[in-house]
Amino acid sequence: MRIETVYSSRSIYRDDFNIGGYYFGEGEKSVCVVGNMRGNEYQQLYTCSRLIKALKKAEEQGLVNPGHEILVIPTANPYSMNMGKRFWPIDNTDINRMFPGYVEGETTQRIAGGIFEKINRYKYGIQLPSSYIPGRVIQGISIMKTGLEDPELACEFGMPYVLLRNPRPFDTTTLNYNWQIWETKAFSLYTSTTESIDKEAAEQAVKAMLTFMGARGALKYDGASGSSSRIIDDSELVHVRTHAAGLLDLNVKVGQVVKKGTVLASIMDPVDGEELEKLKAKADGIVFFVHAGPFLYAHTDTIRLAPLL
Repeated sequence: MRIETVYSSRSIYRDDFNIGGYYFGEGEKSVCVVGNMRGNEYQQLYTCSRLIKALKKAEEQGLVNPGHEILVIPTANPYSMNMGKRFWPIDNTDINRMFPGYVEGETTQRIAGGIFEKINRYKYGIQLPSSYIPGRVIQGISIMKTGLEDPELACEFGMPYVLLRNPRPFDTTTLNYNWQIWETKAFSLYTSTTESIDKEAAEQAVKAMLTFMGARGALKYDGASGSSSRIIDDSELVHVRTHAAGLLDLNVKVGQVVKKGTVLASIMDPVDGEELEKLKAKADGIVFFVHAGPFLYAHTDTIRLAPLL
């Protein structure tokens, strides 16, 4: 393992802003993994730390195949993490909305441009992002439809599902989208949480990434077969939204199978505790996503159900 600075920026009042990269093996730029870009993505950083530890051990045992280079960037935003801010603390901008970047632009554009210059030639790219809506989600792979996506390849992670979704206008400036445009096979690996550590989920994500690297020939690793991965389209998800605003009282967990009509949650008056609304399943399905709560506005996308096979 060797550690190199992927991007550096001078600072007037504190230490320089440095983004470190952990390199394993030498040769073809095979796989690049990028961890947290937002200051509250603790699970993403933790997962990358476990991946680095696993790859370090694999390299010591001679399991990184000759002619392959693996790069892991555990964090692209240490400033925001240190200050407890989700976005860039100076102007509240999101680094993952700045790609492919501009090295002569604003600070976050420069950071994105500096990172992308180092990682845009890798054959496979894996990002560990977080949902723009706070909550828990079934772990899996997400791919944007750019015309260059490869969902069958994503099954090699061996994750429970592969989600395909149409990019929204602001998605065109994300890392996943631009990786694809620059001909990198790009995958977003969503972990179960963001602001808390889930050790079991992190280990599952690490095994999935090692399994993929093994399937792509970068690593000697026999992981779970990806044959059980299910490819679903974002349009298949059933969205359950609130009508009333109030406290969220959940009755279900992510991954739970529910029947049509099941009471998934209640919306409670935060002052007198009276029930304002019951959120019911519109169809049979698996709980795919639940909002973090605890206070919700009216018309909030609260729970999503994936259809049963």
